[in-house]
Amino acid sequence: MDLSVNPEIAKKNVEAKGEEHITLVFALDNEDFGVDVKAIREIVRVPPFITRVPNAPEYIRGVINLRGNIFPVFDMQMKVGMNHRDLTEEARIVVISWNEIQFGILVDSVREVCTIYDSQIEQAGQISSSMDKKYLLGVAKHNDGRLIVLLDLPVLFDIEEILEEAKTAVAGS
Repeated sequence: MDLSVNPEIAKKNVEAKGEEHITLVFALDNEDFGVDVKAIREIVRVPPFITRVPNAPEYIRGVINLRGNIFPVFDMQMKVGMNHRDLTEEARIVVISWNEIQFGILVDSVREVCTIYDSQIEQAGQISSSMDKKYLLGVAKHNDGRLIVLLDLPVLFDIEEILEEAKTAVAGS
């Protein structure tokens, strides 16, 4: 029995489904959100306490020390405009690494890592949501029927602005 894949069939399959995106799916207030796994450094349990930062925006939960590195932790519910809820045992901090910037996002739970194809994604402009559409890459229709809101992390956290501020601070010193 020949188990090799015919290159022509594989090419047609890719053309039909589109590019694949490996996505970390997490829950916020019983809704599924997704981010590209390439941005994920690690997933950790929420420590017993997160140190508050005075005068920080409300969505900045504080900072944590993770193996000698200090990271800001953003409360995703607050950032996307949801009501704040108490943490449960399933809550996790997803540590993101983006263009040399590292930070944690606090989520209710991590659900899975899944493959999403372009053909499964509806563009953000076609979606009715209370969340600002500029933060969304789109909504994916998972094979099991669930909808996964795909977040644009660089836009959501103004990463380009943070990089510019860091460059200015270095140039000014």
